[in-house]
Amino acid sequence: MDLSSTPAPANGLEFAFYEAGPNSGPLALLIHGFPDTPWTWRHLMPALAEAGYHAVAPFQRGYAPTGLPADERFQVGQLGLDANALHEALGGSDDAVIIGHDWGASATYAAIGLAPERWRCAVTASVPPLACMATAMLGYEQLRRSWYFFFFQLELAEVVVPLDDHRFLDELWATWSPGYDASEDLARVKAALGTPERLRAALSYYRALFDPAYQHEDLAEAQAAAASTSTVPTLYLHGRNDGCVGLEVVDDALTFLAPDSAVQIIDGAGHFLQLEQPKAVGEAVLNWISPR
Repeated sequence: MDLSSTPAPANGLEFAFYEAGPNSGPLALLIHGFPDTPWTWRHLMPALAEAGYHAVAPFQRGYAPTGLPADERFQVGQLGLDANALHEALGGSDDAVIIGHDWGASATYAAIGLAPERWRCAVTASVPPLACMATAMLGYEQLRRSWYFFFFQLELAEVVVPLDDHRFLDELWATWSPGYDASEDLARVKAALGTPERLRAALSYYRALFDPAYQHEDLAEAQAAAASTSTVPTLYLHGRNDGCVGLEVVDDALTFLAPDSAVQIIDGAGHFLQLEQPKAVGEAVLNWISPR
């Protein structure tokens, strides 16, 4: 996979992206989460390319070298709008597929809820439908795992996270995917979030969950779409050893997914399952997106 020399314009930003496979193939849009970059798709993209897809993995808004939004629009609904705008900019048609991990999963729920006609099917990983997460956050176990949601609301987070070469991010990866050597991934994450402005952007995804100052009235429809049950068949993948989102949170996932959707647990994987078990994830994805 290669970093494109020409960014894709979408919603007033220039999105940098990796790509692999023929431009003439069906679009496969892959969206990363936090703290991560599109390099997280380095195992899956060649497999998609070999299957004939035009695989594209953008840096999400705020992550260098994609642009920084001046209006601080970081709500989930905006991420879905970005995905649909990238579908347009990249010449996607109704045979396109969308794949999202972590915040990329949330963006996917918004994208397929807003414009199901753009996407033939979807794959999400490590963050189940938002209704599942909302319910789980009412219980102690998931609240304990998600403590950083609340820490990130504080300006103190912008001081603490960069300390000691962003050791905070090292510890998150080690907690979420125990035993996985994330040194290569983290080097790229730290480059993408290496300035105060970039780090603030990534933290603002979380701030937009709770702080009205980051919420925009014109995104109400997109926000509602993110929490809706789409008509797009979706495969949800979850690592059995995920230290970020507990396995019990996944129990009701199918209730909030389209008919003909499925849930698959990946053994031997934590939160970053596409990196820990790339063969199993690749097989699951390719089996799901194969035209029926």
